[in-house]
Amino acid sequence: MTRGEQIMLELLGLGKNPAELYRAVLANPGLTVEELVDTLRWPADQVRSALDECVRLSLIRPSWEPPGTLRPVPPDVGLQALLARQEADILERQRQMTNVRVEVSRLVHEYAATQRASHRIETEHIEGIDEIRSRIEELSHSCRDSLLAFHPGGGQSASSRAAGRPLSETLQSRGVVMHTIYLDSIYNDPDSVDYARWLVRSGNHVRTTAALPSRMLIFDREQAVVPIDPDDSRAGALVFRSAGILANLCELFDHVWDKAVPLSGGNRPRQPAEENELTSQEGAVLRLLGEGLTDEVVARRLGVSVRTGRRITADLMGRLGAKSRFQAGMRAVESGWLGGDDDPAEGMEGDGHDGAGPLDESSRGHL
Repeated sequence: MTRGEQIMLELLGLGKNPAELYRAVLANPGLTVEELVDTLRWPADQVRSALDECVRLSLIRPSWEPPGTLRPVPPDVGLQALLARQEADILERQRQMTNVRVEVSRLVHEYAATQRASHRIETEHIEGIDEIRSRIEELSHSCRDSLLAFHPGGGQSASSRAAGRPLSETLQSRGVVMHTIYLDSIYNDPDSVDYARWLVRSGNHVRTTAALPSRMLIFDREQAVVPIDPDDSRAGALVFRSAGILANLCELFDHVWDKAVPLSGGNRPRQPAEENELTSQEGAVLRLLGEGLTDEVVARRLGVSVRTGRRITADLMGRLGAKSRFQAGMRAVESGWLGGDDDPAEGMEGDGHDGAGPLDESSRGHL
């Protein structure tokens, strides 16, 4: 028997000894067991063991005439039956492996979903303006008691105000009270001031401050939405649910709220009583410049144009008789214009808040 034939028969489930015995019976039909012992020159036990295997596989059967002799089942019947049996076993194994693969895939999916759910408990990453807008709407509709908001960027666009009114009315109907902080530069836009006053008439609270660190929404002091990148709204937003992060964000809001002033009844924020006293906006400019921030960043933090920011800076330097920004800061401290209790909301650029900044105009106008 060649090596190829042996491998073929082994693949059919036929061992070496049964295969040789089967070939011997095929070559000499009608042999007895004793004659097989002489032909193969095997011990009788070895012959009987191989014969039993061939009978079990339906390759050899006893002959009825003459009795005691053995007859082979033709290969086209016996071996084809073995081949069909092996194929059936392979198909069954494949079916089992398919089921196993489905179960493995299910477990992998469940594990990944559990990991994602676990991650979302603490931090959720939202991409795209539409997704941010949708998520803010969902959080607003589930809000129960309070909504705290930083609104940097100065005046609010007409589309923002239009989108904000119905949502604000819905919150008011459920007894949710909003505490909103705008920039003092909102007074440069009468329509935005009218909208802020409408919020107050609706039972909400509005204050203004000179500078804000970022756009921020805090729902029921349990979930907070902040942008990822102050300069790229396409970078998305983060929803925080971690108790530690929420505690810090709420403390930041409360600190800024305490220092902010209620919405003025006039068309400009409260002015200083003394001639040499700084306005809140001027104080913010000095502090921000003292941190080394650029004119562009200072203007964005105040919600004014770069040209306006530079005009305020030039006016301050003139009043202080300073030839440089550094000298202006020194003279402001010497004159008592700047105290030591800086507002942390005016020093947040690059301080570990992931650069959170204003959301895109289309997503920030809901509230």
